Amino acid sequence: MLVERLRHAGAIPIGKTNVPEFGMGSHTYNKVYGTTVNPFDQSKSAGGSSGGAGAALATGMLPIADGSDLGGSLRNPGNFNNIIGMRPTVGLVPSAPNPLPLLGFSVNGPLGRTVTDTAFLLSVMAGPDPRDPGCAPSDPSVFRGALERSFRGVRIAWCPDLGGLPLDSRVRTVLDAQRKTFEALGCVVEDACPDLSGADSIFLTIRGFRSAAVYGPLLAQFRDQLKPEAVGEIERGLALTSADVSRAMIQHGQLLERVRRFQEKYELMVCAVNQVPPFDATLDWPKTIDGVKMEHYVAWMKSAYWITVTFRPAISVPAGFTPDGLPIGLQIVGRHRADMTVLQMAYAFEQATKIGSRRPSVA
Repeated sequence: MLVERLRHAGAIPIGKTNVPEFGMGSHTYNKVYGTTVNPFDQSKSAGGSSGGAGAALATGMLPIADGSDLGGSLRNPGNFNNIIGMRPTVGLVPSAPNPLPLLGFSVNGPLGRTVTDTAFLLSVMAGPDPRDPGCAPSDPSVFRGALERSFRGVRIAWCPDLGGLPLDSRVRTVLDAQRKTFEALGCVVEDACPDLSGADSIFLTIRGFRSAAVYGPLLAQFRDQLKPEAVGEIERGLALTSADVSRAMIQHGQLLERVRRFQEKYELMVCAVNQVPPFDATLDWPKTIDGVKMEHYVAWMKSAYWITVTFRPAISVPAGFTPDGLPIGLQIVGRHRADMTVLQMAYAFEQATKIGSRRPSVA
């Protein structure tokens, strides 16, 4: 359906760029097409799951790209490739055919080299479709409107590590340096973080439930061909009880209400996209952050998937580079259905810093 909508708008789809196996994990490698590397340093990861799209955008192979985001698959490649990756509000962009149309954790969204390009693509992707019962009524033409806006007096919750997640010092340094940019834009920036208690178990339970439902039938027949992380993910999902899933859903409702109340005061939140800079492409996933052991293959990207659980719109926008030239982005999170506000804030930040204009030397 998405390709149909893009074709109707005049886009010329060139095909599918590289992704991890089943889109699992945020490092783009598989047995068929190998590993997609980072154009800023070809020994590093390009992120994922839209790592192929992210690298292609950064090098000028594509003008825009679309993808999906469950745990960070649009935001993480944006972060690692010095481009824009946006996860829209759940229900803004239709998704069909979808085996679990109302579960709502996975969304379709845009990637671009600039916020303007990203907003333009979203204006084509967004809008209801009768084939997706979970897609809310909206007017996608608003995303073709002016992105300029004054943010004087707007309250921003500054929470780089979302209340205590391990954060690589290089990421923290880049983010800390950009606090003054928001202040210069007139924002009231305060140290604050919503209560995201239970976000981890909610996400992992629902993700496991989805994986078991969609990929469980493949496990018995093709176990020896699946990567270990996929096998483990499906098996964890199959081991869930109805009580586990219902508990996660109830906790999710409570978390959504806590975030809603928090955002009555703060129009936007700013935090890390990824907890680490682009990592060695030969790794399957980062095993430690700042001396803290990661307990599973997506633990290093909790800063992305905890935001997934809020169902809020979130965007990755280039924020700086490590001393050795690796891109670092920051994540701007808005209120429910305030996607335009998120784009406007990202645009103001982009124009103030111009960091996203830097391209890899291989381009």
